[in-house]
Amino acid sequence: MEDSRPHADRPAGIDGSAFKGPFPVGEYAEALRSRLREMARVQVFGEVSNLGIRPKAVYFELRDPRGALPCSMWRDDYDRAGVELENGAQVVLAGGCDYYPGSATSSPSFSFRATAVRLAGEGELLAQIERLRRRLDAEGLFLPQRSLPRAALPRSIGVVTGEGGKARDDVLAGLRRRGWMGRLVWAFVPVQDRRAAPRIARALQDLAAVGGVDVIIVARGGGSVMDLMAFSDETLCRTVALLAVPVIASVGHHTDRTLIDDVAAVSCS
Repeated sequence: MEDSRPHADRPAGIDGSAFKGPFPVGEYAEALRSRLREMARVQVFGEVSNLGIRPKAVYFELRDPRGALPCSMWRDDYDRAGVELENGAQVVLAGGCDYYPGSATSSPSFSFRATAVRLAGEGELLAQIERLRRRLDAEGLFLPQRSLPRAALPRSIGVVTGEGGKARDDVLAGLRRRGWMGRLVWAFVPVQDRRAAPRIARALQDLAAVGGVDVIIVARGGGSVMDLMAFSDETLCRTVALLAVPVIASVGHHTDRTLIDDVAAVSCS
């Protein structure tokens, strides 16, 4: 690193010091950022603490008994990961060092900039779901849908599912087997990743507002716990619980169970 400014603009260095410089602090900060960004991208794991979720980014610390890293993640990357971070969760991060050099009016900051995250083991995901399950149950949100009157033979059925998924064909095949000939109102939405849950919730609200829809089916094929995490989203579950139209949750296989199964009027596979 060499100082590009004319000698006359640079103050004298410290007498007796063999160190290069002095350099303008902004120039050094930019060189430091470049050097840090050249470091190898790696995966690290530890426990989340001091979590803060903002509209544009997510900030937290990753800790273990030997040390800690300040971490950050762009909100788009976090949403794509489909993980619901919480303090105390054990996670694996992929990313690398980053540094914001600051300015005359803003503070500098170092962080491990994560581009991907996953919970460390399926057990952590299941524990997270179980904690939320107990909280929703304690609030009485498993009861409202089950107390709604349901038509013995609905004339109009709303269906929330993926447009190109096998679940759509399964719904049609099941209705044909029963000889049902009523009206279907489709709402096609993403059914995987973190961004799916708000789209599903909005589709449910829109279908409930359609006049004459007697019941709404939410359908999705099987998958891993991570694949089905959207259907254990807290906001989605609260939306289902308080909907005035009965919801049938048909998510996953017989061995799969998500939180939407608990808050819906009926659960089936």
